[in-house]
Amino acid sequence: MFEKIRDMLVETANVDFDNVTKDANLKEDLHIDSLYAVELILSLETTFDIKIEWEEMTALKTVDDVCKLVESKIQK
Repeated sequence: MFEKIRDMLVETANVDFDNVTKDANLKEDLHIDSLYAVELILSLETTFDIKIEWEEMTALKTVDDVCKLVESKIQK
C-alpha cells in the first residue's frame, strides 16, 4: 500500500520520491497544500474505488495516516 501511495504522491503532487516516507508529514515535509490534497483524494478514490470526505483528508498528518485510511476503506 505504501509504495502505491508514494507513487501517487510523486505523480500528483510533484513530491521528490526520496522524501516520501511513512513518517513524512504531508504539509511540513511534502508541502501538500489544499490543491494537491484534492488531486490526491481524487486519485485515491479512482484508484481504490473508495470515497474520502474532505474532513477525513484534512485530519491526516503523515503518509502512513493516508495508507491506514485507504486500507480501512478498502476493507469495508
